[in-house]
Amino acid sequence: MRAFRSSAIAAVAAAAALTAVAGCAEKSDSKDSDAIKVTASDDKCEVSKTSFPAGHVKINIENAGSKVTEVYVYAAGDRIVTERENIGPKTKAEITATIKKSGDYEIACKPGMKGDGIRQKITVTGSDKAEKANPELDKAVAEYRKYVQQQADETIPVAQKFADAVKAGDLDEAKKQYALSRTGWERTEPVAESFGDIDPKVDVREDGLEKDQKWTGWHKLEKSLWDEKKIDEDDKKLADQLMTDLKDWQKRVGTAEITPTSMANGAKELLDEVYRNKITGEEERYSHTDLVDFEANVEGAEKAYGLLKPVASKNDAALVSELDKQFAAVKKALDDYREGDGFKSYDGVGKDDRKKLSDVVNALSEPLSKLAAAVAK
Repeated sequence: MRAFRSSAIAAVAAAAALTAVAGCAEKSDSKDSDAIKVTASDDKCEVSKTSFPAGHVKINIENAGSKVTEVYVYAAGDRIVTERENIGPKTKAEITATIKKSGDYEIACKPGMKGDGIRQKITVTGSDKAEKANPELDKAVAEYRKYVQQQADETIPVAQKFADAVKAGDLDEAKKQYALSRTGWERTEPVAESFGDIDPKVDVREDGLEKDQKWTGWHKLEKSLWDEKKIDEDDKKLADQLMTDLKDWQKRVGTAEITPTSMANGAKELLDEVYRNKITGEEERYSHTDLVDFEANVEGAEKAYGLLKPVASKNDAALVSELDKQFAAVKKALDDYREGDGFKSYDGVGKDDRKKLSDVVNALSEPLSKLAAAVAK
């Protein structure tokens, strides 16, 4: 979910940024002299190179401003090529990505993590040949593409049950189906978000709305069900709109541009999503079903990692060993909060337990930030 984050989670953002800095110690084949340097401030987005060849690209980011920021690379139509969120003031981060096609792109810095950002036009030349000779990576991308399509396909009938319950005015059944309808989306969220226009329709929180944007999607309905405790006629229309938007996602997700580095960066983004929104309770502030989303994010990250693991293990065996260990630790920590077929309501998870969850997620996020560089070698 791409949304504005309040100052209450600034400390979480800063800690996530420190994780990104730790990832910078890992060297990839891209030399620092070839890297693109992005210096972000509260009112500027300075880019050291505005033209570079297609293929693997390393972006070194420095936040010289006073606000937590994000950096995006956009293709035409605001399709997200790669991103790094939660870069704290006076900290640095690194992105290893693959840009396969020549053309016009934009790099955007988003101080305060909201809005269209401060943008700089860049040009990518030539064509990428870096990954064509690696059948293992080609297989990983193909399998992951099948996975994201499967998740979208399986989401539709479950989401339809949720929408039908809302349209029937059945508050209890709608609550029952709500979290279940979201798991496929949460497992593959970075791919869905890459389109730019779908996420704001289906997964935006109220405090993430842009000026004059109508609030639609899951979280508007979540507020009606748990906070307002009623379903009105507008909610019933929103249920239909949610299904229209999810079917659009289902139709388009198979066309998403997926590379080994986007898979690796997407896995890291899913852990950032857990750290930023699930552990803080920001995501599901009315339903308190955060742990369901938490598990789905981890499952999606582990799927991408598992497909990349054969190549990563050859390039960085120590990293793979650490990732195996930390994924197991996160799943074990989650098990402590299971109740029946689901999870404990997150409003019943105290401060100390949230800190424990935060610690295990951060311990996984740090080595996961190095996965893209490992598969780009």
